[in-house]
Amino acid sequence: MIKLPHHQINKLILSVTILAIESSCDETSASVCVDGKILSNYIANQTVHEKYGGVVPELASRAHLQNIVPVVDAALKTANCKLEDVDAIAFTQAPGLIGSLLVGAQFAKSMALALNKPLIAVHHMQAHVLANLIGEEKPAFPFLCLTVSGGHTQIVLANAPLDLKVIGESIDDAAGEAFDKTAKLLGLPYPGGPLIDKNAAKGDPLKFKFAEPQIPGLNFSFSGLKTSVLYFLQKQEPGFIEQNLNDLCASVQYTIVNILLKKLKKAVQQTGVTQVCIAGGVSANSGLRKALKDAGEKHGWKTFIPKFEYCTDNAAMIAITAYYKYLTGDFAELDISPSARAEW
Repeated sequence: MIKLPHHQINKLILSVTILAIESSCDETSASVCVDGKILSNYIANQTVHEKYGGVVPELASRAHLQNIVPVVDAALKTANCKLEDVDAIAFTQAPGLIGSLLVGAQFAKSMALALNKPLIAVHHMQAHVLANLIGEEKPAFPFLCLTVSGGHTQIVLANAPLDLKVIGESIDDAAGEAFDKTAKLLGLPYPGGPLIDKNAAKGDPLKFKFAEPQIPGLNFSFSGLKTSVLYFLQKQEPGFIEQNLNDLCASVQYTIVNILLKKLKKAVQQTGVTQVCIAGGVSANSGLRKALKDAGEKHGWKTFIPKFEYCTDNAAMIAITAYYKYLTGDFAELDISPSARAEW
């Protein structure tokens, strides 16, 4: 990374316009951010994966190639921004599907080279946390963020925009994966997580009891929950799932949310931090959003939840992270490579 002295950067800054690109999985997204405010956030979803029951990496990267030019063009037009107005190009560098990341990375690097603009590499999971800084109502530092997605489950202590520390994470499956895989056991199509949420609203969350792994500290485990659901369903008679689908969904969702909130409560107790956020695709789950709000009211936390469009993978969260990196002069070399996995 190239870093300029903070005082040198601040002297030069009058207004900062960031064009950001997100392509870590199966959403192609572009966003324009001016002085920390999001002016546009375009997302192109890929429906081709539904019939396969999961994201097919090769199909995802091909779709990114088709989507990235029109998505970037739409983001610029919506923000009433021209390429010459852009001060830096940001992109998701890690983690994600390597083929998908390559499309966004190469596009961003080519644009930065052609326009002679700085390049900013952003960590996808850090960006999920900083999605809570988009908009007028935002947490004060320090805050805790429960980041829950299809690939990651983490508790992050945020001391400053670029001072983030993972203090707890899943030792096996992520919560989003648990939602999708239990949905598959229930015969629901991909992506199953939102369907569990929808059906759970009509069911009894206490009807069926499933395993809650007892992991010490602030780490999570969800593999035992999936096994518990599998063994339970294998013992049932034909037609049981169809007759009890809503209650099964409600019970699965209740168990996952309960696991998440128990660890979050423990994190608050250990750190003393009561500004509490959630982020990531699963933060769109209505059960989790309600549980966080209820916990906040009960324990005196101040809670924050991003808007739905900033919960799933999106370029706005890349843009807001890149904005803070720009302010500190944290720029990337043009030969930087994307990574499927990367440490913080």
